[in-house]
Amino acid sequence: MPTPERQHPNTTEAKIRIAPSVMCADLCNLETDIRELEKSGINLLHFDLMDAHFVPNMPIGLALIDQLRQKTDCDFDIHLMVENNDFFVEAVADIGVQQIAVHAEAATHLDRTLSEIQGHGIKAGVALNPATPLFAMQYVIDRLDFVLIMTVNPGFAGQKLVPATLQKIVDCQAFLNERGVNIPIEVDGNVSFQNIPKMVAAGADILVGGSSSVFHKTGSRSENIEKIHQAISLGLAKRGCDA
Repeated sequence: MPTPERQHPNTTEAKIRIAPSVMCADLCNLETDIRELEKSGINLLHFDLMDAHFVPNMPIGLALIDQLRQKTDCDFDIHLMVENNDFFVEAVADIGVQQIAVHAEAATHLDRTLSEIQGHGIKAGVALNPATPLFAMQYVIDRLDFVLIMTVNPGFAGQKLVPATLQKIVDCQAFLNERGVNIPIEVDGNVSFQNIPKMVAAGADILVGGSSSVFHKTGSRSENIEKIHQAISLGLAKRGCDA
């Protein structure tokens, strides 16, 4: 079971959450990976659930999420990259998850879908592709518990950062502040050791770590988590305000 969240001398650092991307883990030894992450203080796991239609990929499915739910008490962060959002919302709600993000680009009735998520007692978020304007969440902002900013085009791990998305994180924070909304900004895509300080400085609160950080081949899971915390500290120093 998860250990208590790692304690940091800088209390603002502890507020930045790391969400390892399960699609980048060793799926043949997934429970071992999860146990090591738990020992490192991780208590949030990110699942990219795809349908091979909205994005041309399908790395993990409902059965894996269901089976893993029985193995860990970590919170489950579900990122739906699908065309039929309502079907998958019902399916993962039955499994038992803590937050779900749906893509504004794929939701025919975004307000209704977000309301459905919250009706299950689950946190609801909107995911925005790199080219999708922040205005897409203008009229559902009262429904949101978090925002997911894609810093790569969705579907595949190992992509390069879309440069404009760093400014988009800054703009998203300003967008929320202007409307008096205080919700976390999650970032997903090339959340690397090099990019984390810039993302945190821009306003990121939840970091989806994949092959360029949490699961980087040069270190163990615990060593990589420690490097991420060091990168977070650098970003907070540049942010110069509460995280």
